Amino acid sequence: MSEEKAGDAVPAAQRGSWTSFLKSISGFSGDLSSMTAPPFILSPVSLTEFPAYWCERPDLFNAIADAASGEARAVAVLRWFISTLKDQYTSRNETMGSEKKPLNPVLGELFYGKWPDTGSGQINLLVEQVSHHPPITAYVIENKSKNIKLVGHNAQKTTFSGGSIIVKQIGHAVLTVGSEEYLITLPKLRIDGLWYGSPYIELTDSTYIIGPSHLSTVEFKGKGYFSGKSHSVKAVVSPISSPSVQIHVIDGTWHTTSKFSSGPRKGTEFHNVEGQKQIVTAVAGNGNGEEGDYETRKLWKDVAKGIRGGDFESASVAKTKIENDQRALRKEETAKGTHWELKHFDKIASDPTYERLGQAVSIQPPQEDAYVFKGNWPENAY
Repeated sequence: MSEEKAGDAVPAAQRGSWTSFLKSISGFSGDLSSMTAPPFILSPVSLTEFPAYWCERPDLFNAIADAASGEARAVAVLRWFISTLKDQYTSRNETMGSEKKPLNPVLGELFYGKWPDTGSGQINLLVEQVSHHPPITAYVIENKSKNIKLVGHNAQKTTFSGGSIIVKQIGHAVLTVGSEEYLITLPKLRIDGLWYGSPYIELTDSTYIIGPSHLSTVEFKGKGYFSGKSHSVKAVVSPISSPSVQIHVIDGTWHTTSKFSSGPRKGTEFHNVEGQKQIVTAVAGNGNGEEGDYETRKLWKDVAKGIRGGDFESASVAKTKIENDQRALRKEETAKGTHWELKHFDKIASDPTYERLGQAVSIQPPQEDAYVFKGNWPENAY
């Protein structure tokens, strides 16, 4: 049995607050997202920047549009999707030492970014926080020259179970390639390592990529307490008309490499994310190079500075001011009978693409809301 004790990875001065935090969540009933985490576990980055992780391998995103057949596109979409997982779910451990709790965005918070043209066209990113209670982030990523676009939204419902935080991701994404649509569901997360103050993410259960001609079923099997290999993944590509037929089977670990384990390309490499990734370049939405007050890096500048510098008191003061300003704004809107107008997205109660494509796997729930991009990219920003 390990000799490690609770909070071994926590700075000595904060071990008391970490132990109290663990006790509070272990006895908590309901959604944990509203709970305040100890300062050392906070990220200096807002959740509005997280959709950029979808495209930190831009060559794989662009390659989808170059695939010549329905089967080839299905494989290309799956390769791109699995290649995003390392950046989405393990990159904070590499850069910050452990998983961190991102800053909770304010309603209307914005993030704009791009991946410059390296021969296949520029890719643009736009993110808007479309709800604060519950927190929902909507995003669009597009390469107009390749006629490929990803639109989605994401929310989380968190609970505590068996010493881990369980995160059910709510929402979905739709990838449009020319006239084809692919529905992408989101994996469930399990945050382990809490006892030692060094959280990390495992993906669990299954997720789907449902296209016009093919279905990809992605199964995650992480490391358990006694057995298993961290970040294991198995994916199967099947015809949409015959889901039991396995054209391709892929096995490996999503944060490193995988191979085709069955099918015509058996034994060859499927994906490899051990090389360099390409970080998004942030741009100012007003086009003059200066970020607006609701753009994430300007909004959270003082909080991020405090966290990065270890000055958690100043970070807390700056964070509290933002939160109090938002409460005052919501109170004012209630008094006037008005509400916040979204800038880039319109909410619809049921996404017809989700409902139509989801029938292939009897998706649950059978209907889900969505946020439709208005198409109003900021002028002169990119």
